[in-house]
Amino acid sequence: MQLPVAYQKAKEQIFRIWTTLHPILSVHVGLASSAKAIIILEQCGKNKGYEEMDACGFHPEGGCCMLDGPEKIESTINMKTIWKNISVEGIDIIFSRDAGRYICDYTYYTSLYYGNGRAAFIHVPPLSKLVTAGSLGKALQTIILEMLKQCGEQKE
Repeated sequence: MQLPVAYQKAKEQIFRIWTTLHPILSVHVGLASSAKAIIILEQCGKNKGYEEMDACGFHPEGGCCMLDGPEKIESTINMKTIWKNISVEGIDIIFSRDAGRYICDYTYYTSLYYGNGRAAFIHVPPLSKLVTAGSLGKALQTIILEMLKQCGEQKE
């Protein structure tokens, strides 16, 4: 599902995902336009600092995702473990604890909040001669399969 570059609309769709689909994990993918051939695995979402206007000219009240929410929420998925354990041909993978303060981090925090930490966020580079749709798709498949393995381990 493609989310709009609008805080409130993205929040509403994230809420619908968690309340209607009840996923074991929600994986979000956002574009890191400045990255060349790097995939970034984000570990946590931050609640405050959203002052930049979205595509509709809006930013959240108080620059905050959830007025009653904690400062940050960690994913139940250990992104550092995934980063250490997998490699993808032609694309570097890095680990991050800061997804920025725009729609990507806002979406991630919101999903972590509604999903009790059962969300993940992956920043991907734009498609190029180095990063084709096929290679990026294969990389995402490898990463998401590792995430799902962790979900299975957490149930046991």
